[in-house]
Amino acid sequence: MNLQLILWIGLISLVCYVFGQTDENRCLKANAKSCGECIQAGPNCGWCTNSVSKIAQVLSTYSPVIQSLLCKSDLFWFSHLPLIAGKQISFSDLCPGEPQTFTLKFKRAEDYPIDLYYLMDLSYSMKDDLENVKSLGTDLMNEMRRITSDFRIGFGSFVEKTVMPYISTTPAKLRNPCTSEQNCTSPFSYKNVLSLTDKGEVFNELVGKQRISGNLDSPEGGFDAIMQVAVCGSLIGWRNVTRLLVFSTDAGFHFAGDGKLGGIVLPNDGQCHLENDVYTMSHYYDYPSIAHLVQKLSENNIQTIFAVTEEFQPVYKELKNLIPKSAVGTLSANSSNVIQLIIDAYNSLSSEVILENGKLSEEVTISYKSFCKNGVNGTGENGRKCSNISIGDEVQFEISITANKCPNKDYEVIKIKPLGFTEEVEVILQFICECDCQSEGIPASPKCHEGNGTFECGACRCNEGRVGRHCECSTDEVNSEDMDAYCRKENSSEICSNNGECVCGQCVCRKRDNTNEIYSGKFCECDNFNCDRSNGLICGGNGVCKCRVCECNPNYTGSACDCSLDTSTCEASNGQICNGRGICECGVCKCTDPKFQGQTCEMCQTCLGVCAEHKECVQCRAFNKGEKKDTCAQECSYFNITKVENRDKLPQPGQVDPLSHCKEKDVDDCWFYFTYSVSGNGEITVHVVETPGRTLIISEILFISFVSCFYNFMLSSSSLMSWNTQENPIYRSPINNFKNPNYGRKAGL
Repeated sequence: MNLQLILWIGLISLVCYVFGQTDENRCLKANAKSCGECIQAGPNCGWCTNSVSKIAQVLSTYSPVIQSLLCKSDLFWFSHLPLIAGKQISFSDLCPGEPQTFTLKFKRAEDYPIDLYYLMDLSYSMKDDLENVKSLGTDLMNEMRRITSDFRIGFGSFVEKTVMPYISTTPAKLRNPCTSEQNCTSPFSYKNVLSLTDKGEVFNELVGKQRISGNLDSPEGGFDAIMQVAVCGSLIGWRNVTRLLVFSTDAGFHFAGDGKLGGIVLPNDGQCHLENDVYTMSHYYDYPSIAHLVQKLSENNIQTIFAVTEEFQPVYKELKNLIPKSAVGTLSANSSNVIQLIIDAYNSLSSEVILENGKLSEEVTISYKSFCKNGVNGTGENGRKCSNISIGDEVQFEISITANKCPNKDYEVIKIKPLGFTEEVEVILQFICECDCQSEGIPASPKCHEGNGTFECGACRCNEGRVGRHCECSTDEVNSEDMDAYCRKENSSEICSNNGECVCGQCVCRKRDNTNEIYSGKFCECDNFNCDRSNGLICGGNGVCKCRVCECNPNYTGSACDCSLDTSTCEASNGQICNGRGICECGVCKCTDPKFQGQTCEMCQTCLGVCAEHKECVQCRAFNKGEKKDTCAQECSYFNITKVENRDKLPQPGQVDPLSHCKEKDVDDCWFYFTYSVSGNGEITVHVVETPGRTLIISEILFISFVSCFYNFMLSSSSLMSWNTQENPIYRSPINNFKNPNYGRKAGL
């Protein structure tokens, strides 16, 4: 056998009530009205058959008398039975939400039978290749017998669809599509020349009779041929063994949609259409799509080896990525290396196992985990496969199947198999969607409001058209406006505040994912999670949220209970609250005098004496001198100090907490500059210029000396000047005297 399939049975019993926060959310949110609905809510949900009052008592005392219904997901594996037609069957009972896990082992067998079908492009460009393939049968048979003693080989060929524009349809070209010097056979789509046989000499004989044909365009109709080889299993002669298809060409390929060029629009039907070993419907059906080929190759367990020339390697490597369990080899110009190519490709394919499963319904999911050689494990898509498996190596897969909810059927069949192999595991899933106690139900029970329901598993399952815990209401009443009116607050149009459902005129509040969050009130108008928050906590963690309003603990107030009534944090060193200069609000001082800051309003940054008060401590801390040099560590450690290069680097108002700019003289009569600031929590910080201002004093002295000398120079210069005290020669009086020449003369003279 190629596969050894071993499954360990995992029996899981689930205690039927709520365990863990996640399960609790799921169970409560389901709001199950019957035992069956409870089971479907999740594997850890339970249904108690006792009365409600007894349930409360049981849960509080953990009494063993509670009648819980166990939902078991069991796997029954007939591992002692032989494989029948390559299948092994198991039955699994699944509870919704509970995964059923089993283990499958794969072991690569020695001397496993192989069927190999050689599919060759016989367009004119493959003329040299055909000559080498004519002797392929016996040579390949001899080489493959080193791998297996049971080997069969077959041969088929293809060219192109027999319509324009793929071939020339003139009578002469239909007889001989090549030049007159070449004797070519008529164009054809696909021929099965030789079904699978163990006689290599027959292969050589029949292939030796083949002749090259021809077509017009470069891409070939190989996809039509692959489809027929895959689906015509009885005519090709495939056995339930390893199936290899060698596809040999030196050109590209046509695929779905290209048939429109020849007026062919019908999609490929994926059926066998061989008559006398010739594909007869190439003119009727379009080329298959890649996805269609993948499906058919997988269904028929065929592994494909693309033996193509180097020019088309990139194209077929991309195609390989789309076709599982396929390989690409480089074909020499005349196919002389085809035997080694096939052997290398087979070794590559057989050393890898990839698991696949049939189509699943929407309600069922499957996951894989692989445990491969050398400690290599995989999950997700990588959990489906293992590589580099040699003969005799064993690898293991862990497979989990989960029914997320109950489907609309009693059972489902899932087939799991390794790609390229015929053996498979068939798992028959049976879904547990009802409780055993359902069969003991009492129809028309008086416990269900005058017989309007079946009393089963400790509760009423209402008849159609009846609702309520005891089936006391009809759906007509529930849906009526009269009933809804009882579920609306006055002057409101919202049913149960949009937080619940109106059942029989009473609000049933909706459950939350977080079971600590609860809707309450007659109209579900209240909750315990929509109160104001502080520091991310409801009611600041100092109160309880009741109907969207915080009820604060003692010594706390405020809408979010974030205001402490404790005044001890506002008490100053003198025993006064906020030093008598402020008020204590929520444990924090608010200073009424703007000059004072600090935690208890004791700091005044702008008051006189701040700079002088701290001058000596700054001097000893910064320059290790001054009156407090020897006691600096004891008296001056109350502030943090930072040195800066110059006065421009000192903090400026607005950059930090309120600060004072100070200029003081040290013991050497040099100016030094510093700032003094106090933060809101009382932390004192000093920034000081690292070099005292001696150079500034010298500059001032030099400036004063310069001004004094200049003044004396001006005085001495003025004493040397001799000014003429007489009339200024350029002076002109603004007064002019004019004398009349006739003034004083007598008349008539």
